Amino acid sequence: MTSFGKTENKPHVVCVPYPAQGHINPMLKLAKLLHFKGGFHVTFVNTEYNHKRLLKSRGPNSLNGLSSFRFETIPDGLSDTDVDVTQDVPSLCDSTRKTCLPHFKKLISKLNNATHTPPVTCIVSDGIMSFTLDAAQELNIPEVLFWTTSACGFMCYVQYRQLIEKGLTPLKDSSYLTNGYLDTTIDWVPGIKEIRLKDFPSFIRTTDPNDVMLDFVLGECERALKASAIILNTFDALEHDVLQAFSSINNSPPVYSIGPLNFLFKEVTDKELNSIGSNLWKEEPECLEWLNSKEPNSVVYVNFGSITVMTNEQLIEFAWGLANSKKTFLWIIRPDLITGENSILPQEFLEETKNRGLLSGWCPQEEVLDHSAIGGFLTHSGWNSTLESVCGGVPMICWPFFAEQQTNCRFCCHEWEIGLEIEDAKRDKIEELVRELMEGEKGKEMKEKALRLKELAIDAASGPYGSSFVNLENVLRLF
Repeated sequence: MTSFGKTENKPHVVCVPYPAQGHINPMLKLAKLLHFKGGFHVTFVNTEYNHKRLLKSRGPNSLNGLSSFRFETIPDGLSDTDVDVTQDVPSLCDSTRKTCLPHFKKLISKLNNATHTPPVTCIVSDGIMSFTLDAAQELNIPEVLFWTTSACGFMCYVQYRQLIEKGLTPLKDSSYLTNGYLDTTIDWVPGIKEIRLKDFPSFIRTTDPNDVMLDFVLGECERALKASAIILNTFDALEHDVLQAFSSINNSPPVYSIGPLNFLFKEVTDKELNSIGSNLWKEEPECLEWLNSKEPNSVVYVNFGSITVMTNEQLIEFAWGLANSKKTFLWIIRPDLITGENSILPQEFLEETKNRGLLSGWCPQEEVLDHSAIGGFLTHSGWNSTLESVCGGVPMICWPFFAEQQTNCRFCCHEWEIGLEIEDAKRDKIEELVRELMEGEKGKEMKEKALRLKELAIDAASGPYGSSFVNLENVLRLF
């Protein structure tokens, strides 16, 4: 592709993901769609730390990309380290909101003064990188915020102010975590019939009135009102009531559902564009060959995402739960899954499961969940994983870790009825749930519902009348 001079009036979008794997992946898909479908010049802005990790994982030339799809970096404000792990979320949130704006403005200025790059005409930023709104305001250009959560998760974040005003959070003391208080039912969240406090994004579980994450979420939700629009990677048939309810919120910008992005993304046929990847850990595609040798719907896929951590004791409970279920499994154990130490699985477990289990460090998850051999997914209920499971027609066992994963779990298990929740991560319970998922009556019903939702997801992303297809066209018109 040729580079474009200033005279060619090509729109130029700057895409700014929050610097974590689960935010970079959907933002890169969206950026590629804007480039392929909307003809945008794209500048994709990673933090310096994650840029280094991407080059390490994918190769030193992997982000050279196209002349009209470029990568730039800004510092995240945290001290430099070469450790290949997800950074501490509260520290990262606090640092990005306080330190990134001047570096971002400097980058925009550099782009606007570059000879062979069209001037910046719009910004698409992660919903929790809202410092970018200040730059958009100064330049008088539109900015769309991409919240990479579910609609139900985002709606629950928007209620944080009311939860504080009603005295429901911060908690009076730590006994409130265990005394049944979190089972309190809330019936006033727009678009959600009822939800327990424990199903709200987990940052409300604090006793500190100055808690960093509570304060951060309040600030980001309030600043979101300044955006030209908010986009969500979901689809109308899945979260209709919640999506409808956003229109009842005062001063809310329009909210568009444009998901599942991985189905919309199937339109993108540019090989050079598709060769640009976003995995911060090196993928091990051998697991797909292994799956090819397995019967349809026979494998449990286990992956707790990019941020969840657990103790080695918990790891061992999951291991024996899987072993005792006698089911075939593919288990992704990333290098930093265990808190502060290396994961050590018992030799007896490895012996017991050597002919029916595969352990891997990281994998191409979308392809795994789309594979006919996968019959169920043991997940942390992150939104990308949940939506990819829906797109694969795969029912879930949910073990939420933090943030809005609790909300996603609630909706999977109780609203969409495609999930079973682990309330106590003990081997007997895990074994029981795996067996139910893979061979029980409830498991069969969940499979049918998951396949129905997959069909609805395909419809939403299909042109010319699918709800997400039309919404993406509407978003393009904002620019």
